[in-house]
Amino acid sequence: MDSPSPALPPHIDETVKAIAKLHADHRRQATPLQRVVEQMTAHMGRPRFVGLLTAVIVLWIVANAAMKALHKAPFDSPPYPWLVALGELVALYLTVLILMTQRRERELVELRAQLTLELAITGEQKTAKIIELLEEMRRDNPLMTDRTDAQADAMSTPSDPESVLDALRTSHEDEAALDGEATASAGRPHAQTE
Repeated sequence: MDSPSPALPPHIDETVKAIAKLHADHRRQATPLQRVVEQMTAHMGRPRFVGLLTAVIVLWIVANAAMKALHKAPFDSPPYPWLVALGELVALYLTVLILMTQRRERELVELRAQLTLELAITGEQKTAKIIELLEEMRRDNPLMTDRTDAQADAMSTPSDPESVLDALRTSHEDEAALDGEATASAGRPHAQTE
């Protein structure tokens, strides 16, 4: 008999439940059409579907060859234009179904990314507060020499998300400008030296 798995610490259990709720809410918000599309995409993504497609193609070709052997007009003579058209139609539907499924999955990915960002910001603020409290304890402790720690002072101030976002934008714009200059200079002919 297997021993029961140890209970998770409360904070981990709460996190697991929150993530499960996020996924459950996402599934619950799906429309009936979205559920059908997801099921179809899931079935078409299995090896069994490839086998089914292969069997249909082989059966199609064999049926046409058998009709020709029986001196009857085949319904789709080689190079099988009807089979090709059917294949293109199936490919079109598969593409649309996959795109619809990916769009829906992207919504869940964006929710998880937002949750991760919010937790990271909250964690950074908590860390800054802990550093601030430790520095305060160090300054108040008569057994420790009082000194200034510029790095600890800087880390005890929580980051401003807007300032960080502006810095990232500026960095990306500068990088894009440098890439543009490099592309422009690469396109210019080099002057030949004699």
